[in-house]
Amino acid sequence: MHLELNAEEGALIDAARAFAAEHIAPHAAEWELARHVPRDVFQAAAEAGLTGVLVPRHHGGKEARHVVAVRVLEELSSACLAITFGLWVHNNALNAIERHGSGAPAERLAASMLSGQRIGAFCLTEPDAGSDAAAITTHALKVDGGWRISGEKAWVSNGTHADVLVVYAQTDASAGWRGIGAFLVDATGDGVTRTPPYEMLGGHALGLSGLRFEDCPVPDESMLLGPPEGFKAAMDGIDKARMFAAAMCCGILGASLSTALSHAATRQAFGKPVLSFQGLQWQLADVATDLEAARLLTFGAADAFDRGETAAVAAAHAKKFASRVALDGISQCMQAMGAAGSLMEHPPARHLAAAKLAHYMDGTTEIQNLVISRGLLKPFGLDAG
Repeated sequence: MHLELNAEEGALIDAARAFAAEHIAPHAAEWELARHVPRDVFQAAAEAGLTGVLVPRHHGGKEARHVVAVRVLEELSSACLAITFGLWVHNNALNAIERHGSGAPAERLAASMLSGQRIGAFCLTEPDAGSDAAAITTHALKVDGGWRISGEKAWVSNGTHADVLVVYAQTDASAGWRGIGAFLVDATGDGVTRTPPYEMLGGHALGLSGLRFEDCPVPDESMLLGPPEGFKAAMDGIDKARMFAAAMCCGILGASLSTALSHAATRQAFGKPVLSFQGLQWQLADVATDLEAARLLTFGAADAFDRGETAAVAAAHAKKFASRVALDGISQCMQAMGAAGSLMEHPPARHLAAAKLAHYMDGTTEIQNLVISRGLLKPFGLDAG
């Protein structure tokens, strides 16, 4: 798919490529082994113009098209999906505040987030409410001059180090999803406790953890979106997040394919380069085909969003397919490298773990099937099971 870019868009993608090469790729393996979350990367990203990719220009952002944003994410994630995902969560939190926030708190937070001084995170998922986001039990109690939030959130990207939280809470349990609002919460304020970082198979630079809220005070002016708009915005954001996750999967698959090709072109076996064997050529050719298909699905969803269309199904297709072929394709790339493919000094080993994590990000593969099934059954007046 050929993407027509203006000079500013091309410069933004170039900046992402240079940032990945200078600030991410040389350190990604070390971050993973040390379970380190590199907070300073956010400030460096701000200097490169990568903290406000979707933010309107009049607020200091790039206001990039979605088709450009997915290219930016491909470039960044080719070095490390985990830190890219965290940086993009920050981007999305800032974008939500700039577009929906009002008053001094929102203005103050937005400026510090654009500069990378403060890091943002979303708090939607709960220990007992993952895929069924409407079932959240974290609640906001109305009091004089504001609210008191209590509950627990899980799987919070940037949770270990975020300063600014967009917290989804139920204001009226009897109203179901229509009672859910979104609140801006200071992560260092009263009533907020971080749980220990999650120990996973990889992707630790994402800074995943849980957060507990115990009678956390929030002023009225810090309600970002009242019910039911809070929940609607969350669902719309998740649709786009799935497309962005697909782009990141394309990034790690593309990087793994490049690594495998370079390794196989120089590795000798039976007196000639491994890449000269047809079996391996065809193995990597299949990976290349899957990568092209995943990119086309991702760009198709991005283009639909840019045209203002409802693209939930397109995003689900892209995320489901890209995460699936990334997991299988990276494994094939590692196999093409022989035992060297399993070494942490080579990126595919990290990328393989990230590809598995991508199957859970912004809705599991099973949830993507549910979204797609609903689209298939809708013309027949049926509901997906």
